[in-house]
Amino acid sequence: MSAGRAAGIVSRGVAALVDALVLAVVGLVVEVGAACARFMVVGPPFRLPDVPNWVSGPVGWGLAVCYLGGSWVAMGATPGGRLMGVCVTDRVGRRLRIVRALARAALSVSFPLGLLWIPFSRRRAAVQDLVVRTTVTYDRGYE
Repeated sequence: MSAGRAAGIVSRGVAALVDALVLAVVGLVVEVGAACARFMVVGPPFRLPDVPNWVSGPVGWGLAVCYLGGSWVAMGATPGGRLMGVCVTDRVGRRLRIVRALARAALSVSFPLGLLWIPFSRRRAAVQDLVVRTTVTYDRGYE
């Protein structure tokens, strides 16, 4: 992998799957934590909370957006991106600021199929990258 070269769909897709797994584990930990808190306050039986979809959907969406956006602002990549050696920057190569990172994250969570545009793009850009004007490249630290 050469530094600065646009990352392809396989690297980005695997990174997205790793991040989805991390988010699933975080969600499970939150649910088990809520069940433990309920158990300590109310008592037996121990059971996971029955959260309605109209609550869990927006909370999960918000958690995913904060995870992705926060990772891009703080480290330039999510843990999945780090594993695959890719980073997200603006088109000049600078780390994303909070508004752009959160906008990209919201688009990525709301429209994950935007990744399917990568093979058709001359600069290997997903739909999210085109809208928010970002680029995903192989990270210099992984040379």
